[in-house]
Amino acid sequence: MSMEAKRRIGIVGFGHVGHYLAQKILEEGDKAGLELAFVWNRTMKKMDGVIDPRLQLHRLSEFQTRQADLIVEVAHPDITRDYGERFVTAANFMIGSPTVLSDPNIEHRLRETATTSGHTLYVPSGALWGGEDIQRMADRGTLKGLRITMTKHPDSFQLKGELAEKNRVVDGRTILYEGPVRGLCPVAPNNVNTMAAACMAAHTLGFDHVIGVLVADPSIPDWHLVDIEVTGARNKETGQVFSVTTKRCNPAEVGHVTGSATFLSFWSSLLGCTGHGGRVYLC
Repeated sequence: MSMEAKRRIGIVGFGHVGHYLAQKILEEGDKAGLELAFVWNRTMKKMDGVIDPRLQLHRLSEFQTRQADLIVEVAHPDITRDYGERFVTAANFMIGSPTVLSDPNIEHRLRETATTSGHTLYVPSGALWGGEDIQRMADRGTLKGLRITMTKHPDSFQLKGELAEKNRVVDGRTILYEGPVRGLCPVAPNNVNTMAAACMAAHTLGFDHVIGVLVADPSIPDWHLVDIEVTGARNKETGQVFSVTTKRCNPAEVGHVTGSATFLSFWSSLLGCTGHGGRVYLC
């Protein structure tokens, strides 16, 4: 009996999530049918003593020489801005920093490249609870509103510009931002990937009509809270409106951008990236 070939996974980024995924593949790859094709990081020394030098990719521009079936970005939105189209042309691509998709030109180009290449652009759900249900409502045309509130300790944010200044002087629960997610992604690119994933799931609303609320709260040093409010269609006969509200309480190390439960969510998403053929797919 012939052995089915393992899926080759390229990891771009070796921070907390990249390290976790690489270790999972090394430890459980045989059971999961996976093997590492390469690991790249801007600072290569971080991999010393952890990743076999033969698996380290020193020049990201040479990723195609490693023949990965799936490339996983868990580094920074700039990676997708610079390499996303090339990744999707060559392989399936899981984008761990979907805030970059708030740039409509990048989103359009990646969708087009997925269609023409036959590869799939995967958007991991991360801390988004109920993402598949939101996507199904959008597909049916019954999704009318989506509001996401993310609450973290001020030290767990990596913000830019005026938002960063506002966060520095927080002395109690403070709303840093409330409005369309498109305006939030450029100033909080590492903190609101959950919101960006929601915008992709809620494709009939998108980045302009999904509302994001960012809250800094010094009283929760080791938690990340995500509240999701979904509004559906109004019943024409009764006037009643369908709605769902969920609250996710994600344990997190003090000062960390990513909650601990999100690591396992990324792993589950990776396992589900099995090739869905030339489209964008929430995993």
